[in-house]
Amino acid sequence: MRDIPAERITDAVARLCVEANTNAGGDVVAAMRRALAGETDEIPRRVLNALLQNADIAREDKTPICQDTGMAVVFAEIGQEVHISGNLGEAVNEGVRRGYRAGYLRNSVVRDPVRRDNTGDNTPAVIHYTVVPGESLKLTVAPKGFGSENMSAVKMLKPADGLPGLERFVIETVGNAGGNPCPPVIVGVGAGGTFELAALLAKRALLRDAGTDNPDPFWDAAEKRLLAAVNELGIGPGGFGGRTTALAVHIIPYATHIAGLPVAVNIGCHVTRHKEVTL
Repeated sequence: MRDIPAERITDAVARLCVEANTNAGGDVVAAMRRALAGETDEIPRRVLNALLQNADIAREDKTPICQDTGMAVVFAEIGQEVHISGNLGEAVNEGVRRGYRAGYLRNSVVRDPVRRDNTGDNTPAVIHYTVVPGESLKLTVAPKGFGSENMSAVKMLKPADGLPGLERFVIETVGNAGGNPCPPVIVGVGAGGTFELAALLAKRALLRDAGTDNPDPFWDAAEKRLLAAVNELGIGPGGFGGRTTALAVHIIPYATHIAGLPVAVNIGCHVTRHKEVTL
C-alpha cells in the first residue's frame, strides 16, 4: 500500500489549474496549424493566426488563454493500492482554490444554480472518481468554459436509429451551436451506457489528443466521416466561415440496454483545456 499525502494532491491540482488555463496543449496547437494550412480564404486564416498568436502570448506571459477560465472538472484515477492521507475531495477543491487565486483566474462558479451567488474561489470542482489497478493516482484537470458547454446536448435515440441517427444528431448539434462555442471545436461523443454515462463518456472523449485515431476501426471511420461532415457546415474559425469548423471528433462507445441508444455530444472550444499528472 502506497501513501499519498493530501497536500501533495492539492499542490498538483493548483499547478494543473494554472497550466491548463495558460498553456494550450501541443496537440491542439498542431491541429490549428494544420487547419491554417488547409484554409484558403483570408478571414478564416486571420482568425486562426490570431488564435495561435493568442496561445503563444498566453504561454509566454503565463496569462489565461481565455477570459472564461472555466469550471474545474477533475478526473481522479485512484490505484487500488493507494492510501490517501486526508480527504481527497477536500484536497482537490483546495487545489482549485489555490490555483485560481495564484493564476489570477476568473471565479465563475455559483453556489446554487438558481440563486446564483458566486462562491468567490471557483469551487466546488466537478470531480469524477475511478478506481483502477496499481499504486498511483492520476489527476486530470479540464477547466470547461460554458460558451462551449452550453452548446452540448444529450439525446435518447432509438436502437433503430443506429449509426446514421447518431451521426445526424452530432452534425445537428454542432450546426445549432454555430459560432457560440468559439470554433474550431473539438467534438466529444459518448454513445451507449445510460443517460448520465453517455454524457460522462462525451466529456472524457475531449481528453484524447486532438485528431489521434480511435483504436476501433469502426468508430475511427465514423469519426473521420463526422469530421468531414461537420467541416462541410461552413461555420469556420470564430464562426466567420471557412473549411475548419472542428479540429477533431472523438467517440467513446459503451455497452447499453437492448431498448436504448443514448448519445451525448460535449463540445470543446478551440483550446479544449486539460493537463494531467500521475503521482
